[in-house]
Amino acid sequence: MSGAPTTPPAAGGRAFDTGLALELFSIAGSLNSTPDLDFLLEKIGSAAERLLDSEASAIMLVTDDKRALFFKVAGGSAGAKLKTMTLPIGKGIAGWVAQHGKPEVVNDTKTDPRFAGQFDKASGFITRSLLAVPMFFRGELVGVCEVLNKRNPPYTPEDIGLLSALANLASVAVTNTRIIQDQKNFFSHILELLVGMIEISKPRMVDHPNRTSRLACAIVRAMGGDDYDYRMMYYAGLLHDIGYVGFKNPRMLAEVGITNPVEEQHPLMSVRMLEGIRMLDGALPIIKHHHERWDGQGFPGKLKGEEIPVGARILGLVEVLEDLRMNAGVPPAELRAKAVAEIKGGKGARFWPDVVDVAVELLETQEGLW
Repeated sequence: MSGAPTTPPAAGGRAFDTGLALELFSIAGSLNSTPDLDFLLEKIGSAAERLLDSEASAIMLVTDDKRALFFKVAGGSAGAKLKTMTLPIGKGIAGWVAQHGKPEVVNDTKTDPRFAGQFDKASGFITRSLLAVPMFFRGELVGVCEVLNKRNPPYTPEDIGLLSALANLASVAVTNTRIIQDQKNFFSHILELLVGMIEISKPRMVDHPNRTSRLACAIVRAMGGDDYDYRMMYYAGLLHDIGYVGFKNPRMLAEVGITNPVEEQHPLMSVRMLEGIRMLDGALPIIKHHHERWDGQGFPGKLKGEEIPVGARILGLVEVLEDLRMNAGVPPAELRAKAVAEIKGGKGARFWPDVVDVAVELLETQEGLW
């Protein structure tokens, strides 16, 4: 017995829609691959308009004080005008949905006293019908997602289920972005604190981490390094001397078996303090070997030539320039010429020849770089 293939029914009686499934999978896949929250929410809003056959959509998020909703994304021709407006929770239909935590369908807004007509007045859009659902993440209200003016009314229970699925994706996108932003904020502030501690760990160290990082990163770019190389050099430039902070802590010294710390041990101490922070993994070889010399007479490993990690060759040169600036008593007006002479004199012995050429060009052509 033969015949045309049939489409199996989905939950709720709706036929399985391959296009719908692919749309949802596409959005779900973007949650981990795209850090741009506005792009993700606009994609979800556009999908909601298309899949629910609606003229417009909006995604409103809860304000920090939990008292109102603001328009994060508003689709349709008049959406841009709404992004400066807020809606108190409990007011309007979206505010009611936020307050009660459950979906609401209004197929004729003229008959619903909760309808907040001021948004239509501000945007010029005429809302005839709407479907709004709450956005939750682990029980916490994130916002409200709504679609407006179904072209073939009314909105149905199946529409509620579909918009709720999209709202769940939006909730995950918002929460992921907030977590990432919080982590970045925390890390950047911790980095500032560590830099401040390094600056007071020894005399004349103020601004040393930032100046080192700035020049070293410029050399990385000039030598064709990629974004990862640049980022690892940025961290290494800022944190390469954190070991001096550890030298002042008896507990840390005892943990690594150092009783009388000496200069040659500070790169290893720096690495010991930073190891375990995964995002700094690529910076650790740079930090560990930034006092090696091209001729093999450096420390801590007496590495020679190509044995020295490329980043360490760059940072090592910059560190010598910084030592010249901080400790040699060179007048500022003479510093650049003295620095150029210093690294040219060490080319092929103390320094990697290639980095000398690049550093000299940068110092001679870019005013204010170092």
